[in-house]
Amino acid sequence: MSSAENTPPKSAKPMHKLRAATRLVHGGTMRSQFGETSEAMFLTQGYVYPDMEAAEARFKGESPGFIYSRFSNPTVAMFEERMALLEGAEAARATASGMAAVTAVMLGQLKAGDHVVAAKALFGSCRYIVEELLPRFGVPSTLVDGTDLDQWRAAMQPNTKVCFLESPTNPQLEIIDIAAVAEIAHAGGANLVVDNVFATPLLQSPLEMGADCVVYSTTKHIDGQGRCLGGVILASNEFIQTHVHNFLRQTGPALSPFNAWVMLKGLETLPVRLRQQQSNAIAVADYLASRPEIARVLYPTRKDHPQYELAMRQMTGGGSVLAFDVTGGKEGAFAFANALQVIKISNNLGDAKSLITHPATTTHQRIGPEARAESGIGDGMLRLSCGLEDVEDLLDDVKAGCDAVR
Repeated sequence: MSSAENTPPKSAKPMHKLRAATRLVHGGTMRSQFGETSEAMFLTQGYVYPDMEAAEARFKGESPGFIYSRFSNPTVAMFEERMALLEGAEAARATASGMAAVTAVMLGQLKAGDHVVAAKALFGSCRYIVEELLPRFGVPSTLVDGTDLDQWRAAMQPNTKVCFLESPTNPQLEIIDIAAVAEIAHAGGANLVVDNVFATPLLQSPLEMGADCVVYSTTKHIDGQGRCLGGVILASNEFIQTHVHNFLRQTGPALSPFNAWVMLKGLETLPVRLRQQQSNAIAVADYLASRPEIARVLYPTRKDHPQYELAMRQMTGGGSVLAFDVTGGKEGAFAFANALQVIKISNNLGDAKSLITHPATTTHQRIGPEARAESGIGDGMLRLSCGLEDVEDLLDDVKAGCDAVR
């Protein structure tokens, strides 16, 4: 692959100067000698060197190029570059899943004797990492109400190295002040890691607000069509090289080239999909709020959201996901979901298909009733990820759900 074929003309506008939708179509593309339009899929484990001297230089890092697809791969590299351009990050590293990204970024920074402060409102698997996995290796944690800045300050210890949060949170859609928590973390000598999966890079930019690292499950909106698992870590070059690069290289949670190619294709349509999904979510949230069978609706840009003002300041839109409490507890929630026809029962989100789940018995089942209650996840709560269906069909569906509760 010659450099001439992959270097834009000198007169071309630099890719980072182009707008997000354009970057999502063209960013990071490398073309082979065949000049293909779509990004090529390089399904290979290894690479051939012209001579032994070239192999030695590449392994020493003295010569650029690929060595082994557990370390890096051309298709994966294109996906990483496109994600970095979208996020406004200096560097990105892809992983086999979103949880692989979270695990790698935490273990890559921490050692026995360190301490973590995290928001209580976390996806169940993330709480497992913080509450159960890290303490096995001598890294205790303190969980706080993420919306209470005084709790963040009080939890910081001299050995606190990482602060970790989601915003909006899963599933209760709390909004945490990222800039304020970043200040607290940095004042205590810690890094802030933000899981930005609900907002996507199009609706919120944690790095611009002071976060040191952003992680995604690219399984969600970035693929967006329920096909592949993936994850990505984005940060400065220094952060990636110091905390992430060697950990991934040696432990091997590599994203497959095929999945990276699917993610590249997903990124091309992300703005169009998210725009429609968000429009559908707003309409469904407004309708549900009008129904007596629904005790509460949580959507970031509704004025009745507890952190509405912060959401409007921190995000450019509310996203595709809403949560709501059905009267009648678990029985009412099950009756609502079982009456749906268009909306499917599934624990994924960010899909082209609208998906609904009951967090207390699925995604957050394992954290137990006490932790769920503490996080505001009641037995009547449902999480709905709005897809690309006609909004009138979605409204008819949730009407049937409400009628079933009565």
